[in-house]
Amino acid sequence: MNDYVRKTKEDRPVVAICYDFDKTLSPDDMQAQGYIQSVGYEVDKFWEKSDVLAKANEMDSNLAYMYLMKEEARGTLVFNRNALEEYGSKVKLFPGADTWFERIRKYGEAHGVIVEHYIISSGLKEMIEGTKVAKDGAFEQVYASSFLYDDHGVAVWPAQVVNYTNKTQFLFRISKGVLDWNDPGVNDYFPPDEIRVPFRNMIYIGDSDTDIPCMKLVTSYGGYAIGVYNAETNDRTKVHRMIRDSRIRYFAPADYTEGHELDELVKSIIDRTVANEKLEAIYYRKAKESKEGDC
Repeated sequence: MNDYVRKTKEDRPVVAICYDFDKTLSPDDMQAQGYIQSVGYEVDKFWEKSDVLAKANEMDSNLAYMYLMKEEARGTLVFNRNALEEYGSKVKLFPGADTWFERIRKYGEAHGVIVEHYIISSGLKEMIEGTKVAKDGAFEQVYASSFLYDDHGVAVWPAQVVNYTNKTQFLFRISKGVLDWNDPGVNDYFPPDEIRVPFRNMIYIGDSDTDIPCMKLVTSYGGYAIGVYNAETNDRTKVHRMIRDSRIRYFAPADYTEGHELDELVKSIIDRTVANEKLEAIYYRKAKESKEGDC
């Protein structure tokens, strides 16, 4: 019998904020902030080679970059978990992100809401877990690509691969509280009033086309999808396209500083959740009374 990590419905509403990582929480791809340079590549050349590898072999693009990372490390550096976490510790975050997670959690707590933060990323779990915010316990769960390690701790094979199509499964895991990657309970039926995090209480924050399936799923079921863009470049092309295509309803600069636009937007969603959940509680109570009255 597997001891899966499962969470049950709380006595207060739960708001799950789900994030992509690269260019959502960090201004650049995590691999491009030290690792690619350490194996002697220019960043663009590395990604070009990865794309060629994927196309030539009808290969998942994430498997291609993971394979290339491992191969290019050969004879140059020890490619193990410690090395990847060390590279992750150097990953830069957008302004305000270092205090964001605890600050928003405390805001929710002050308003009677449990706020949980989740990562759903095609990047590397080991690098994300090497960041200071992750080590400080910012994330309830990190869903990202990762490696299998041999007895010496050296990466030998992909253990998990997260791409834009399979990202959506993690939203269902979060919704039902069935958090373990391999827990088949994600397919179980849950009565609506027993769902731990209804989709209406989910916020998905992302920056690009790879986030569209998650954004569409969340918005289709009454949740909130927010597109973010780098305030330094001020390139809003992607978020404008996503809002025209009804993938998102909101967009803001990727600035997590207190009092800035994204901060105020997420706090407003939490405020709205408080009111919504009071109405939902009344509805389910009345529905239960009606059902019992018919017996």
